[in-house]
Amino acid sequence: MVVCGDDGLAHRLATELRGVYREQVVLVVPPSRRTPPQPMAGRARAASAALFGRMVTAVNRGTGDADDTLVPDERVMEAAEPTEAVLADAGVDRAAALALVYDDDETNIRAALTARRLNPRLRLVLRLYNRRLGQHIEELLDQAAELAADATAGHRDGHGGHGGHGGHGGHGGHGADIATTVLSDADTTAPALVATALVGTSKVVDAEGLLLRAVERRPPRPGEVADPGLCTLALLSATSNDPAGAEGSEDSGDGPRLLPDAEAVAAATGRGAVVLEQVSYSGPPLPARRAGVMPFASLFSARLRWSLAGLVAAVVALAVALIVVTDDHPLHAIYITLLDLFAINDPAVDAPLGQQVLQLLSGLVGLLLLPVLLAAVLEALGTFRTASALRKPPRGLSGHVVLLGLGKIGTRVLTRLRELHIPVVCVEADPEARGMAVARRLRVPVVVGDVTQEGVLESAKIHRADALLALTSVDTTNLEAVLYARSVRPDLRAVLRLYDDDFAKAVYRTLRTAHPAALTRSRSVSHLAAPAFAGAMMGRQILGAIPVERRVLLFAAVVVDGHPQLEGRTVAEAFRPGAWRVLALDTAARGDTAGAEPPGSGLVWDLPDTYVLRAGDRVVLAATRRGLAELLGRRTRSPR
Repeated sequence: MVVCGDDGLAHRLATELRGVYREQVVLVVPPSRRTPPQPMAGRARAASAALFGRMVTAVNRGTGDADDTLVPDERVMEAAEPTEAVLADAGVDRAAALALVYDDDETNIRAALTARRLNPRLRLVLRLYNRRLGQHIEELLDQAAELAADATAGHRDGHGGHGGHGGHGGHGGHGADIATTVLSDADTTAPALVATALVGTSKVVDAEGLLLRAVERRPPRPGEVADPGLCTLALLSATSNDPAGAEGSEDSGDGPRLLPDAEAVAAATGRGAVVLEQVSYSGPPLPARRAGVMPFASLFSARLRWSLAGLVAAVVALAVALIVVTDDHPLHAIYITLLDLFAINDPAVDAPLGQQVLQLLSGLVGLLLLPVLLAAVLEALGTFRTASALRKPPRGLSGHVVLLGLGKIGTRVLTRLRELHIPVVCVEADPEARGMAVARRLRVPVVVGDVTQEGVLESAKIHRADALLALTSVDTTNLEAVLYARSVRPDLRAVLRLYDDDFAKAVYRTLRTAHPAALTRSRSVSHLAAPAFAGAMMGRQILGAIPVERRVLLFAAVVVDGHPQLEGRTVAEAFRPGAWRVLALDTAARGDTAGAEPPGSGLVWDLPDTYVLRAGDRVVLAATRRGLAELLGRRTRSPR
């Protein structure tokens, strides 16, 4: 496995491949400098080296989940750019998979084109932020790989060879062995971050129109029967309610139990559970506003509306008084009042005293009407002029989510929140951030300012918010924002993005101990995204990931063909507690239906335990990282 990158995701991905899947890894990183322009690079390299050392010690001593075998050594190369010579030196021509996780899309695309030419059968995993471009690049690289493989097979047939290899993945042809997968760390981590902010409602994995929801449920009371939902994905740690407990510890027997069997669920007392509750698509995103239509409330301010209402009431009162004084027809009296109001009526010199007084009062009201009309015109022009500009948080806003940072991760999280119809207020220091256009298009209020300055979070109505998502690229900024928000509102739900996972764990435990009544979660983007990238490098399609405390549960689409743990077995027999569990059957991949799929979907979620998995089936399963590595990672590896 070859991994090329310039940030913490590359180091975390290499660690995942080496420590979990026990693959030989070549890591290509930029050369180290004494005074690097980005301190994160040096810290990522040091953290990665320490993490590599811990994993090697754990696996070699047999203390981890892996077997008591030595982990293959890792080779680290330093190169400024992934040129053709660098890729050749890294062994791309004989590698099984290549991951290009540079922060720049152009660098990844250029290296992918070069790598595909060097090795047409190479499995490629690209990190691209532009999703539309990623789809085109994925199709282009797959087409190039198929043409090159067909040409090679034809050449062998022409020389009396043994023909093509066929596909190992069950798709026919070349299968998933030479597939190209385009992923985005922002798309991979956004559902987990959104779900963490909305704990108490649901955890969401959204991929290709498929929505998986997992909800945390409290421990059942004595005599209460818990609803298992479709299935129980995990049992929460026994210390999850203890502020000083080590929640999520993988080394502790009291930690979370992923994919428990029915006996473990029945025997678990005092533990909450993560239950799969809904697995259907939630519907289209928020409907777009019709062009040219703007509500009256947003066109004029409340003060101006009250002023106009007062003037209308004064005009009506003057008209009624004129009717009483002159005994005139109501329509004619209203007409005379309006003429006096606009100062275009003749002076009432010979009229009775009461009518003269009413004319003077109408003229006075007319003088007051002029500035109100001018203010209305100016406000309307300003509203139309700023319709495409950033909105300010409304005065009565409450129960919203405050989102700090509109970079790559923040933009994706903002989109997910709006798709779930959740009110959001964003805070961004850079007016030219990439998420500003998205916030403007979605009509989301944005406060432009540094969150470390006084008054910025107050402008975002943090004292009336339900949750805070600190997703800036600076750890200290996120931590300072969460600490200040906690001083304003101690019970606020807070999620902060931190670069280093060990630091995130320490911050999480400290904040939980200091504020036991409030929900705090600290997430490392590289920690959440690395399993999906590593899974794609192993030749499978990862639909998403759901964090369960400090662990991760993966959802993958797997072809049954070639897997003795699945093929020919029933759904009940294929279930391995703590490793993997079949959730659904993709009937669209087989071209038929089982008669139970929901409308508009090819997935059957209510599979009976007696259903026998066939070679042509494609299933959706939930698995742990090590379980999925055991299920799929070893079948392509021949014994040496």
